[in-house]
Amino acid sequence: MAASNQELEVKFYLGDPSDQALGVLETRLQALDARLSQPRLHEVNLRFDTPGGDLARSYQVLRLRQDRQAYMTYKGPGTLQGEIKVRKELEVIVSDFATSQALLEALGYVVSLMYEKYRTVYALKLTALPTAHSPLPIDGKEVLVTLDEMPFGCFVEIEGPDSATIRAAADRLYLPWEARILESYVLLFEHARARLGFTFRDLSFANFSGLKVSAEDLGVQK
Repeated sequence: MAASNQELEVKFYLGDPSDQALGVLETRLQALDARLSQPRLHEVNLRFDTPGGDLARSYQVLRLRQDRQAYMTYKGPGTLQGEIKVRKELEVIVSDFATSQALLEALGYVVSLMYEKYRTVYALKLTALPTAHSPLPIDGKEVLVTLDEMPFGCFVEIEGPDSATIRAAADRLYLPWEARILESYVLLFEHARARLGFTFRDLSFANFSGLKVSAEDLGVQK
């Protein structure tokens, strides 16, 4: 994960917040003795691009995030490694969110999108022998399980050292592997925007207030 500057992850759609699926999954994590590594936090994210959209066209991400601290992140184009998505990720803590935004804008970047979410993170250590789905030994390997409350629904992300370990974690949490999502939240938003005709730019809770977005609208399975 962080040691190789690579992000290996998949995500799953859990449904509308009213479905209570997020709470069910959190109960499963606690039953597996997962460790709460980040209590529920509100995040604000700004994605930057050139005025001509050069980063988006090359599938690169330049982002500022604010929760308890401020972070600047670069992500490279995603590639498939087995059954999961792998991206180069470089992230640093910055001392001031507003000044960092001003710095990027002084270099000619502009905010292309704002999105927000509530995020809770658990660390789950796996204790299991190899299986048909996970032929490599996974005993003692750890994954990060992230519960995300997005304006258009609830999701879980699993990030780990390799595909076999991530799949084993999904199995423990009763998440159907065939329903895994390899696309970003921004691309899911684009699916919904095209289908439902949204005219707003930002993925904010205010913009989605009173709107109902289905799995079909997002192009995902539940």
